[in-house]
Amino acid sequence: MNKGRQLLVVDDHGEIRDLLKRFLEQHGYQVQGVRDGQEMRQYLSRQSPDLIILDLMLPGDDGLTLCRELRGQGNEVPIIMLTAMGEETDRIVGLEIGADDYLPKPFNPRELLARIKAVLRRQPEAGLSPAADEPKRLGFGQWTLDLARRELLDDKGVTISLSTAEFDLLRVFTRHPNRVLSRDQLLDLARGREAQAFDRAIDTLVSRLRRKLESDSRHPQLIKTIWGGGYMLVADIRHGD
Repeated sequence: MNKGRQLLVVDDHGEIRDLLKRFLEQHGYQVQGVRDGQEMRQYLSRQSPDLIILDLMLPGDDGLTLCRELRGQGNEVPIIMLTAMGEETDRIVGLEIGADDYLPKPFNPRELLARIKAVLRRQPEAGLSPAADEPKRLGFGQWTLDLARRELLDDKGVTISLSTAEFDLLRVFTRHPNRVLSRDQLLDLARGREAQAFDRAIDTLVSRLRRKLESDSRHPQLIKTIWGGGYMLVADIRHGD
């Protein structure tokens, strides 16, 4: 299942890079380790990994800066960020700027492995299409969600960049329109049962989607907050080929 999947570990601690390389290669992944942002950029100029494991605390540009840089360039490679224990603010910011998951240090390599598998399951292999009974496109309001290409398009056909986590959450909303979904339901449907309940992660993703979908994200009309309940996509869904 993991054959050919390439992982990039960005961490300035050589022992951690070596440990993760040995452990993850035992589970069928191809792993490359680099020390900092400069080496990461050099690697990415030659290779396109399937996932990046990015430490927050790095010499030079830190993990948040590098994550923001990648997303600003339109690079949507899945990112799992490694953060210091207890630094919730950094985790929130990481999710806000486009990280797909986070894991506080110190961590069990098996937990990281489970997170990697969960994130990669949400990222389709090249050429993978929606299930036969699922439409290739879903329309709502002025937007079209292309499930085959995993893209969001506006009414002029312009592609709006979405991270893996943003796309998965939006797909959940379009599959369950006009229905109140709790944070736990959204987390489970979008991220799989391996994910731990972390309400702020859903709040952050919803805020990011609102900034991209709503004409005024402070007064959202598409993704409504239901106090005491969760969130609801208020829209009629159009199915298309």
